[in-house]
Amino acid sequence: MDTSLPFSRLLSEERPVAELWGCQLGTGARSCMVKEGDDFLEHLVLLRTICLGTDTRNELHVVAVDSENASGEHRPVPIVALRNSVLPMISPKALELVPPVTVMLQCGAGPVYLSGQCITLEDDASCSEAEEEEFLEEVLRERATTLG
Repeated sequence: MDTSLPFSRLLSEERPVAELWGCQLGTGARSCMVKEGDDFLEHLVLLRTICLGTDTRNELHVVAVDSENASGEHRPVPIVALRNSVLPMISPKALELVPPVTVMLQCGAGPVYLSGQCITLEDDASCSEAEEEEFLEEVLRERATTLG
């Protein structure tokens, strides 16, 4: 069950550049997967806030991230441990995740709320294609000059 909630902020009408993202982990949904985009662009998930719900019991809640590592293996990595009486909320700094990635509640009943942004990076291929075409045209002009 996908419990993520995307909200688009369009900078152009054609495709979103930044989206607000959020999900709830608990007894109903122990994990949430952020999938790759099907647009062949690079996507990042920037995790901004992880917090416990107001009705969460005072027990340890461990949130982990599961993504493919450099060896091609999947191993969950704990990123935060929260308890209502000690640390009910955290704002991680510089935590960038590359989809596909699964966020999971390893320990605790929840609810645990996660929020952040999904960023679609600009496609630089169009610029490099234009530069490549310009370079090829220049080479052809030079050849035409030297042969003619």
